[in-house]
Amino acid sequence: MKFKQSDGQNQRIDRITTSHLVIGIDMAKEVHVAQATNFRVLILSLILRSDGCANA
Repeated sequence: MKFKQSDGQNQRIDRITTSHLVIGIDMAKEVHVAQATNFRVLILSLILRSDGCANA
């Protein structure tokens, strides 16, 4: 039996417990941001904010 992609994603979301930490990353064209949230989607901290420039 085949599942829709959203069904699989919902099953993974259902497995999130109080011991999980969810990291969200937004990699935009100029500014990149990452943040940590707990299972209740409360923002715990802003991890990284970068202007996207590589200093080589």
